[in-house]
Amino acid sequence: MITAPRLKGFLDHPAFGRFITGVILVNAVLLGMETSDQIMAQAGDLIVLLDWICLTIFVVEIALKITARGWRFFTQGWNLFDFTIVGISLVPGAQGLSVLRALRILRVLRVISVAPRLRRVVEGFITALPGMGSVFLLMGIIFYIGAVISTQLFAASFPDWFGTLGRSAYTLFQVMTLESWSMGIVRPVMDVHPQAWIFFVPFIVVTTFAVVNLLVGLIVNSMQDAHQEEDNLRTDAYRDEVLSRLEAIEQRLQASSAGPDKN
Repeated sequence: MITAPRLKGFLDHPAFGRFITGVILVNAVLLGMETSDQIMAQAGDLIVLLDWICLTIFVVEIALKITARGWRFFTQGWNLFDFTIVGISLVPGAQGLSVLRALRILRVLRVISVAPRLRRVVEGFITALPGMGSVFLLMGIIFYIGAVISTQLFAASFPDWFGTLGRSAYTLFQVMTLESWSMGIVRPVMDVHPQAWIFFVPFIVVTTFAVVNLLVGLIVNSMQDAHQEEDNLRTDAYRDEVLSRLEAIEQRLQASSAGPDKN
């Protein structure tokens, strides 16, 4: 009978992790192939069978982890993430509803939980969320002010772009992303309102070059902090291992030196 410690060691083995990663990637390819009518006409039954095999492997994996770790399985965020993703695929009627069938592609996200580097990226992003919330609030205030001003100034001449606050906000979002902002939006507006650049240029400078880069900086700093924390943990683990080995060597030396004295 396999004990919980041995089962946990099996699940934590790198080879098992690589196997699950391979299954996730194969499943992603299969789900992509299902979108092709030509491929499904030729090998649809085989693709569906392989998809169910992949799902069965995921379910067995989750069941084994719950067996090995018990209630502690549900105390880790990544385990809950895996449990939710796999659970979506088991919702009754998932094979009959196109929306639920489409959600099966979320299984690909499981590669994040099994790849340490991807986990660090996501954890860094999550760590940055509190600071990003303040930046998004600032962005919202700027967009609201800009939408009010642009609606009042340009609604009469360009109702499709600035007729309402919602349209103005969407147009300003397009301007912020620099997608056809000059020839598509600003220059046509300047043909009617020559001084419109006084509004659009500061808006682009503040939003595109200042606020957006502030978001990027927050994410980069959070990821650097996550990498630094991981390096510290690795260093501490290596130091503890070295100390334990030195203690073992010291005990052996003491035992060997005490032996002749007793004789």
